[in-house]
Amino acid sequence: MALKIRLARAGTKKRPFYHIVIADARSPRDGRFIEKLGTFNPLLAKDAENRVVLDTERAKHWLSHGAQPTDRVLRFLDTAGLVKREARNNPNKAVPGDKAKERAEERAAKAAAGSEAAAE
Repeated sequence: MALKIRLARAGTKKRPFYHIVIADARSPRDGRFIEKLGTFNPLLAKDAENRVVLDTERAKHWLSHGAQPTDRVLRFLDTAGLVKREARNNPNKAVPGDKAKERAEERAAKAAAGSEAAAE
């Protein structure tokens, strides 16, 4: 059984609240889970002490049993000092897509044609 440490959404519409749970990877996001490890309230300020509440002892236990945390939970575990999270780097993130490049070239061509007509 593949175990995941992940977030299960709770709360109401437009007011998210998450439970940090241990669940089988095949179970639904908000469905059956094995154990609740803590909570995450994204509406609180980033420096609020009760934004992330986590039972670190149980998290260590489940990590030692092979549970794999999701990306967001891995951030929580890293700030708690349980797991080391490698920094990610995406150098292509800021590169515009093909269509954006085409539009920029068309604008440049129109601007060049407009300035030539104004110069004559």
